[in-house]
Amino acid sequence: MNRPKFYIYLPIVFALVLILGIFIGSTFSLKNSNGAISIDGDNEYSKIDQILKYVEDQYVDTIKTKDLVDKTIVSLLANLDPHSSYITAEELLASNEPLQGNFEGIGVEFNVVDDTIRVISAIAGGPSEEVGVQAGDKIIKVNGKVVAGIKITNKQVMENLKGAGGTKVKVSMMRRGKRGLLDFTITRGTIPIYSIDVSYMVSSKIGYIKISRFGATTYDEYMQAFEKLQGQGMEKLIVDLRGNGGGYLNTAVDIADEFLSSGKEIVYTIGKARPRKDYKSTKKGEFENGKLVVLIDDGSASASEILAGALQDNDRATIVGRRSFGKGLVQEQSEFSDSSAIRLTIARYYTPTGRCIQKSYANGVDAYYEEENNRFANGELENADSIKVNDSIKFRTLAGKIVYGGGGIVPDIFVALDTVGRSLYLSEVLFTGTVNDFAFEYADKERSKLKGYKTIENFNKSFSITPAIFNEFVAYAEKNKIKSNPKEIALSESILKNQLKALIARNIFNGEGFYQVIQSQDNILKKAIELMK
Repeated sequence: MNRPKFYIYLPIVFALVLILGIFIGSTFSLKNSNGAISIDGDNEYSKIDQILKYVEDQYVDTIKTKDLVDKTIVSLLANLDPHSSYITAEELLASNEPLQGNFEGIGVEFNVVDDTIRVISAIAGGPSEEVGVQAGDKIIKVNGKVVAGIKITNKQVMENLKGAGGTKVKVSMMRRGKRGLLDFTITRGTIPIYSIDVSYMVSSKIGYIKISRFGATTYDEYMQAFEKLQGQGMEKLIVDLRGNGGGYLNTAVDIADEFLSSGKEIVYTIGKARPRKDYKSTKKGEFENGKLVVLIDDGSASASEILAGALQDNDRATIVGRRSFGKGLVQEQSEFSDSSAIRLTIARYYTPTGRCIQKSYANGVDAYYEEENNRFANGELENADSIKVNDSIKFRTLAGKIVYGGGGIVPDIFVALDTVGRSLYLSEVLFTGTVNDFAFEYADKERSKLKGYKTIENFNKSFSITPAIFNEFVAYAEKNKIKSNPKEIALSESILKNQLKALIARNIFNGEGFYQVIQSQDNILKKAIELMK
């Protein structure tokens, strides 16, 4: 039989194939003492699966594959941008509760003081209030198990008290003036989580609403608060977004719509795989003409910046405070069958003038978040001239006002951080919770007398931190291992007294009591009120 002429070249071809195979093997194989596993060099996606399988089979120690997969996904997403992330099922449940506006539990607000769970308040209409739990009660046992004096953490408290609606939990409590323990069998239920911290009239014509997040129930809460204040004669409004880290974009859009006439641009988003999507105001809107001020600071981010940016760009509100965080990225959440999820950045959002206020993350995640601390070091929180804006990305509103992109919302009126009265002693008693703990102890001890103040206004006007109460606090702090420093105490006395009074008010009148007292030393709010008047 005659062989083809190329047959004589086969040995050379085999040699070349062998050499090429060795080269590919050195590039796309993982060697071990038992041989190697080959990886398909043309399929980049298969590398991850094969590496995970290889590690699982051959790694020197036994590992949990689920943990390894979770860490791999976390690392992958962390290299994209600061806000793309992987969330475990447990983390997802915890992070969704504040946005969904409810959770299932017994319905108490608590604090751990002296290694004991103290009830600050029983949530109105909740399961605990219904069975008679009161502010000041100390939780000693849960289902017969002692939970006091065991170094319990807040997380452990939640694990003990939260649970599926309809399930029962037996709680044994100590109450001032009562002998022995009081036993309550509480049927867990759905507990609301409010995103409007407080709403009240700061003067006869000026209303104030503080929004802590933008969740599923925020718009309805806002409308209830607005209608309440309107019924009390409100003509001007202050919306406080300080410390509001964001939430649902649609919720921010709905609230912005309340202030803007029909057809105004609120925000638009664009992504590589997502075409431009515009969000515009509709015909609805209960406060399209009244005087409006919005308060922001470096803790205002994402949806807060959407709202502030829409109102600033449409010349609808005066923005007061300090530069916001600078998050202009939009995440989409996708859940896995095991209830874990990824949040992937899929677009950027732009304010009506066309500015993207996302700050740079080119130097990595650590530098991205460290930028907040750098603002303090650079003097930005104390001096408006220290705010770093980029003249190459400035825009003009229809009224001709200059606004900037590239790193947060710059306020129309800057209010410097008040450093008067600050001291190391003040920082220590605040950050260790000593001020909060003393206020709780004092309110609990004097609860019957403090209840004599029928209204917050009456309390605010008539109650004061006397020298005797203040000295009692200093002694309490020293007892809790915070060394007394007479010079620093004198320097910070005014702030400490205001904090103590506000926290005592919170224990009697809840959040509204706290904010109405603390506002006397809130320079940003005071500036807003001054502008209104």
